[in-house]
Amino acid sequence: MDTVNLDAANYKDLLKRYIDTQDEQSLYGAEQISKLFIKNNVPPEEIINLHIQALSELYPNLSEKTGHSMNFLLETMISYGMAHQEYQTLREKQLELKTEIAVAAGMQETLLATTKPSIDGLDIGVISVPAHQMNGDYHHFIKGRDGSLGVAIADVIGKGVPAALCMSMIKYSMDSLPEESMSPKAILENLNRVVFRNVDPSMFITMFYAQFIPSEQKLRYSSAGHEPGFYYRKKEDTFEEIEAKGLVLGVSSDANYERYEQRVEKGDMVILLTDGVTECRDGDRFIESEEVLEVIKGYAHLPAQDIVDHVYKHFERLQNFQLRDDFTLIILRREV
Repeated sequence: MDTVNLDAANYKDLLKRYIDTQDEQSLYGAEQISKLFIKNNVPPEEIINLHIQALSELYPNLSEKTGHSMNFLLETMISYGMAHQEYQTLREKQLELKTEIAVAAGMQETLLATTKPSIDGLDIGVISVPAHQMNGDYHHFIKGRDGSLGVAIADVIGKGVPAALCMSMIKYSMDSLPEESMSPKAILENLNRVVFRNVDPSMFITMFYAQFIPSEQKLRYSSAGHEPGFYYRKKEDTFEEIEAKGLVLGVSSDANYERYEQRVEKGDMVILLTDGVTECRDGDRFIESEEVLEVIKGYAHLPAQDIVDHVYKHFERLQNFQLRDDFTLIILRREV
């Protein structure tokens, strides 16, 4: 290389001076020439070859074994240089991919953003935290003109960018439905057809959709294979599982979803979640649903938003601040 040829004499002089004197000025010169090599992307094998040439010119009577050892070093550096170059290339690609994923995650957050609504007589708490950059969970609030509140919570079986794209499709499919089609049964049947036609068969979406009717103090809901929620009865101070059957979205184009109904009494809570809540781990042990409910009960005297925040922090600490799955928890509590 031209750079090596230009600096060969300088390198040889520095090497001879250091061998003769071992002074720090020579080491400083070596440091400066090293920076020049780095600046010009001189590979390590070229530097070793330069060193061998300088030694052979300075000390033509070096032992044969020394020569062999330097040749061995040269071959080692050739292999090292190739491996290092591949590593640098992969690292650059990885950094590019991380940047792209960060941009996609930001776009996902914007696209899937939903505002927690204000409903008279209903206290609402919600938290959704991705385990990684892309969130495979989804939740959405829809406030009807009749004062009703629609709540969707979903989980993609699959993670990363494909999951994020699926969630974006679900969100905009929901936004495109007319308000008269916003009953839980109609919502899931419409979305099921969208998923069946547009999503790869290997990827499924579970969803629970509920509609709270303040005028009747009733909760109507349907489920597409989603993690069961829970109903808290304040008078009895007990939890019960919200039972609702239904196929996950995308399995069959003509799947039917049953509509269920539950009267909500004053002080009662509806708890909706994804499996990232119920499948938290304490070490190698999966926690039980009862443990989640006990933690919720411990904070039940607080406003709904404080409850979900405290529950999240509890299980975040339990997992040493390393979520293994996306964590989404919604609590609806009737106040009047």
